[in-house]
Amino acid sequence: MYIKIARWCYQRRVFVVVAWAIAFVAIQLLSVAVGTGFSDGFETLDSESDRGSAILREEFGGQGASLITGSIVVKADQGVDDPAVQEAIAEMIALARSFDGISANDPFDLATGGTQISPSGQVAFARLEGDEAVIPLEETVKVGVTLLERGKELETEVPGLQVEIGGASFAEFEVPESEVIGIAFAIVILIVSFGSVLAMGLPMAVALAGVGLGIAISGLISNITPMPSFAPIIGTMIGLGVGIDYALFVVTRYRDELHEGRSPEAATAAAGDTASRAVVFAGLTVVVSLLGLLLIGLQFVAGLGIAAAVTVAITIIATLTLLPALLGFAQRKVEITRWRGLIAAGLVSVGLLGVGFKFDPLLLAIPLAVVVLFLGFFVEPLKREVPKPTRKPVESSVWYRWSHLIQRRPWPFLIGGIAVLLVLAAPLLSLRLGFTDEGNFPPETTTRQAYDLLTEGFGPGYNGPFFAVAALDNPDDLAAFQTVLDAVAADADVARVTPPMPNNPDNPTSARAQIFSDYSPQAVETQELVERLRADTVPAAEAGQIDVLLTGSVPASLDFSSYLSGRSLVFFGVVLVLSFLLLMAVFRSILVPLKAVVMNVLSIAAAYGVVVALFQWGHLSSITGIEPGPIEPFIPMMMFAIVFGLSMDYEVFLLSRIRESYERTGDAKNSVADGLASTARVITAAAAIMVVVFGSFLLEDGRIIKVFGTGLSVAVLLDATLVRMLLVPATMELLGERNWWIPKWLDRIMPRLYVEGSPNHDEEIAAIP
Repeated sequence: MYIKIARWCYQRRVFVVVAWAIAFVAIQLLSVAVGTGFSDGFETLDSESDRGSAILREEFGGQGASLITGSIVVKADQGVDDPAVQEAIAEMIALARSFDGISANDPFDLATGGTQISPSGQVAFARLEGDEAVIPLEETVKVGVTLLERGKELETEVPGLQVEIGGASFAEFEVPESEVIGIAFAIVILIVSFGSVLAMGLPMAVALAGVGLGIAISGLISNITPMPSFAPIIGTMIGLGVGIDYALFVVTRYRDELHEGRSPEAATAAAGDTASRAVVFAGLTVVVSLLGLLLIGLQFVAGLGIAAAVTVAITIIATLTLLPALLGFAQRKVEITRWRGLIAAGLVSVGLLGVGFKFDPLLLAIPLAVVVLFLGFFVEPLKREVPKPTRKPVESSVWYRWSHLIQRRPWPFLIGGIAVLLVLAAPLLSLRLGFTDEGNFPPETTTRQAYDLLTEGFGPGYNGPFFAVAALDNPDDLAAFQTVLDAVAADADVARVTPPMPNNPDNPTSARAQIFSDYSPQAVETQELVERLRADTVPAAEAGQIDVLLTGSVPASLDFSSYLSGRSLVFFGVVLVLSFLLLMAVFRSILVPLKAVVMNVLSIAAAYGVVVALFQWGHLSSITGIEPGPIEPFIPMMMFAIVFGLSMDYEVFLLSRIRESYERTGDAKNSVADGLASTARVITAAAAIMVVVFGSFLLEDGRIIKVFGTGLSVAVLLDATLVRMLLVPATMELLGERNWWIPKWLDRIMPRLYVEGSPNHDEEIAAIP
């Protein structure tokens, strides 16, 4: 089948490329016309915080439990009671209320009890609330921008006034450009590794086509199933990495077949039957891992998995269809590089760096690249071919010698490699799950400055108060509610508790009160406070008379983390078992897939450890600019799904060549060296590209994107170095022939999956002219 697909696309290359172009443009236009439905809201879990939020929504019109919260924070050197300042605050509140779905309270309203004016009298804030069902997320960003613009105008009109807009939902979101940096470095890596501009361009074209189409389709799907707003960024990150990698493996095999003397069509078919098979299997492993997130039972998490899985699936299709068509156009030119193309590619890379780093002078490199290409058809030096590197036999390559070096002393390398992974994984033992707050935003943003003003004026707990709510069966329950609040206020870590507010003063059926911690919302002390109040303080004070629920951002974060922790083991177990079974069916072995699963888990744990050290402990924060805080509870599962799938890619590509050599020679020792030498260069280049693509997202402002980028780049780096180039040859040497042992009864009942090529591969390829 793979041979037929590759040949069909090769022979009908014009049709395939035009079809892809039409589909790409049509879906992009459809996506623009229909729009997207991304949402950062979480569905209910029937937790204590959700039950409390339901009371707030039903009895208090959503106050304190809205999906969208923020604030207008004002500081005035002359005091907020100054008439000019009060007039400015009133104007800002009126402007906020003019937007449909947005409400804003007044800090000078008697209902607030003066709790929104600082003791110093210099800071005040108005709470912004909205319902995401009425005003979508992208509209709240526009609200925030409009409010900030007017606030800055008022600063010029009222001396001593500072106006900031708080709340992540109202923060202006800058479209990431880090992927451009990744592409720029990928161009350089591919050219250096393979010495061919065209061999570089083909993987880039396939990856961009797959990612562009995949992201557009994900946007359309977001109208059907909930997806978080950062899902396209995660999809882009993964799609670029795997798209370049997959096409790179196919192009490398295509060039190898050309070097064996095959025609371009036969080489395309041979690459399709070997490398493309491995790509499909490896890609489906990634897709299965990502879709495994559906087992968690949360639409938010499932939406992330679907967006990433769709993008990966489209890149697989692009590799199977678009790439053979492009090879049909390139044919033997893939081996030829002229100085004009090499220089132009380098200039394009420099120009893309200018885009990514927002350094305009470097943008001049792009038009200069066009000039070089044009002159290259007339200027003799630019028309000349770049000398081709001399091809060396596999046995004389550095990787072949490296493999035998490890195989001569497998135990020291095995123990040393595992020790390094365990040391890196050690911080994982202190992993703390939770949601960060606006204190992790860059210092120059209005969101962070609003956060800092609230901390300055009221204390850090005012950035994330939580609520005590209760349903009242009779008027006497209000006194019981007050008793609970008195007990809560007595806790040493509670800064303030507001008086109880009934929903109806004449006939109260529910009541609420705000609780302010002495610490920031993301602080471990605040989380411990909520846990302590829930476990001891509130139940003891209730005395069976009333049911008081704690809700708000911090309690909801704890409930969400608890829910995910309970589902994580099931998810991890299913992914590991399915991956083991798939690898067992492919390689007809028990120990090879078991070793692969164990090593992948070790490399993932090491990546987790690095993430904890950088983002939770704050190591190197003076260099990275990362504010320490807890790790968002959905990140470990997402990273596991992505990293496990990607690490299986390299496992499949390496082991398929080892297995191919073993079946041809029956030599367990040299087949490892052959497989490593045949794939090391391409795996190293592919891993370097992934590390740069993922690592470039560390430059983004969004903390979640930074965490993903760092975790994925570290995991790929460890997987392609310590695991593939050190632990795999060491363990396979120690196991010897037992690598390929499988019980005969199991071998008979298992389906046969051919990754190295069809059983009649050589005969079918030889028949192609």
